[in-house]
Amino acid sequence: MFSSDMIDGFLLIFQTCIGVAGNLVLLEAYVYTFLIQPHLKKPIDVIFMHLTAVNILTILFTLIPDIMSSLRARHFLGDVGCKVILYIFRISRGLSICTTSLLSAFQAITFSPSGSKCAWLKSKLSACIIPSFLFFWAINMLIYMYIIETVDTRSNITISHKYAHPHCQTRQFGDHHLGSFLSAIMLRDVFFVVLMVWTSLYMVNHLCRHHRRARPIHSSSLPCQTPPENKAIHTILLLVSCFVFFCCSNNLFTFYSLYTPKKNPRFKMLRGILSTLPNHLPFCADEK
Repeated sequence: MFSSDMIDGFLLIFQTCIGVAGNLVLLEAYVYTFLIQPHLKKPIDVIFMHLTAVNILTILFTLIPDIMSSLRARHFLGDVGCKVILYIFRISRGLSICTTSLLSAFQAITFSPSGSKCAWLKSKLSACIIPSFLFFWAINMLIYMYIIETVDTRSNITISHKYAHPHCQTRQFGDHHLGSFLSAIMLRDVFFVVLMVWTSLYMVNHLCRHHRRARPIHSSSLPCQTPPENKAIHTILLLVSCFVFFCCSNNLFTFYSLYTPKKNPRFKMLRGILSTLPNHLPFCADEK
């Protein structure tokens, strides 16, 4: 019989394979377009390439340590390994949130009618993509520099204010440093999640108005089919709701674990799953 840890490990392996394989397929498709069919490439493809690459990093650096822990491979990371794993994981997760918001804003501006207030931004979109990526990398690398200073190999010592990982943990946080660190993360997440929600609702509002104007045409030409505007609205709302739910759940789990002296292994596994589920969403993001 398999132990519960082994079953958890197999489930995490399955999720890792699905997430990495799906993002790799998308990444290869965009790379193929850029290299073999450059006449078909679009500026938004660069955002998708960056998002899928970041998602792969997030899934691997989140779930592989959890898998090794579930398979009882303990303490295989030293201090340097812990710093690298946690630093790349946190940066890639932050980049995923920032890039997804950029993707939503890009789509909203592209989608806006020529007479709207955002129309003047259309000609500047392509030039803003790479600088936006550089800004995202810089701000996330700066935020998580604190991890490099505080992360060590996991010990059996119980500390209340710390971030626990299957193989690593942070040293005791000072109240001032902890507040500054969490405030920076919260400000980043709130800003980019609100931006994504606002741009998505902007597209939904525009689609609703377009649907009302086109209703007589749809009712006469396609009486038995669902209008494409409705499909797009449902897709946008589903993607945004899932992304916001998983991001908020992951933050709540992370903050809760900081103040819980006893670290439950199942709790940590659930947190790892929730933190990587948003990285599976680009599979249907093109439908927006």
